[in-house]
Amino acid sequence: MYRFLLIVVGLATCVSAAYSVMCIIACISYVRRRALPFSAPSSLPPISILKPLKGTDPEMYQSFRSHCIQNYSEYELLFGISDPQDPAAEIVKRLQQEFPDRRIELVYCDKNLGPNGKVSTLAQLSAVAKHDALLVNDSDIRVEPDYLLTIATELQQPGIGLVTCLYRGIPAPTMGSKLESLGISADFIPGALVASLIEGGLRFGLGSTLALRRKDLQAIDGFEALADYLADDYQLGRRIAESNLRVQLSRTSVETYLPAYDLSRFITHQLRWMRTIRASRPGGYAGLVMTFTLPWAILALLLARGAHWACLLFAAAILLRFAVAIISGRTVLRDRHLFRLLWLLPLRDLLTPFVWIGGLVGRKIIWRGKEFELRDGKLIPGD
Repeated sequence: MYRFLLIVVGLATCVSAAYSVMCIIACISYVRRRALPFSAPSSLPPISILKPLKGTDPEMYQSFRSHCIQNYSEYELLFGISDPQDPAAEIVKRLQQEFPDRRIELVYCDKNLGPNGKVSTLAQLSAVAKHDALLVNDSDIRVEPDYLLTIATELQQPGIGLVTCLYRGIPAPTMGSKLESLGISADFIPGALVASLIEGGLRFGLGSTLALRRKDLQAIDGFEALADYLADDYQLGRRIAESNLRVQLSRTSVETYLPAYDLSRFITHQLRWMRTIRASRPGGYAGLVMTFTLPWAILALLLARGAHWACLLFAAAILLRFAVAIISGRTVLRDRHLFRLLWLLPLRDLLTPFVWIGGLVGRKIIWRGKEFELRDGKLIPGD
């Protein structure tokens, strides 16, 4: 039994190391594609930016403001709130005062179309949007001045139904926030790039940016069809891909300013994320076991009692794991905080298997202050 267990753990470590190599290949492939010549056409469509709001986020005003200084000829900003007393409304009003010539609207979205309040708001915003090109991103996203120009150009390419983009997390000065930021750079982004490499393109969207045409949204029954789902960005991308259109991963990336999570809130957020993955992509969730490079290598080293081959495998695993984090964080995302956070990588990697187990055995999540149960990716309100 001991020998069998040692073989299983050794093989798992090798497979996990091979996954790290795939992450590096996927990252390099993306960077090479991003380096190809790029030019915008002389004529691009006007865009409606839809931003559903609930409460405030760190650096919210500056994130909103970055959308008002775009190098783009014609676009509008529609902010949706479901509660007239939402404190985010005051931030939008301040934005309107600073940019009186920019079309910025605050829309009261009082209809409840399903348990996903964000999607209910999006459906109501899209109904009043002036333009056929729609762009959705989260309220904590900050963008570069050429963001719209890049996204709109990519959306015009033949066969493209949805443009989404990578993002880097800007941490608050708390341990949980730093672990969250590190996980985005070292785990989530390389995982998304590997999925794109294996599947011949993305088959899901990222909430950091979802740009599409109104007719393609209507062809998949609009935002209303997503109102029962937690992972609305995933569902939108999947349905666009199933309609024989491609999901394009943009050459541009954005920033998200992370809350000041303590360790408890960090774990709660990670559990929600794990249960969302399990509900949306059960096969991918099972495959996450093979991404735990450092835990597998440590277990092999312990079971082999420090055997020479286990030491070599452990050293290779460490080098590959840190290489993935550095290449993804610095080369792909240009994450300026990465090197200050790298010392936390072993801690995060050792926590991840336990969070994965927690995601495996439960269905309950806390989202936007409410308790839900996840069934087949759908939100079932708690009692």
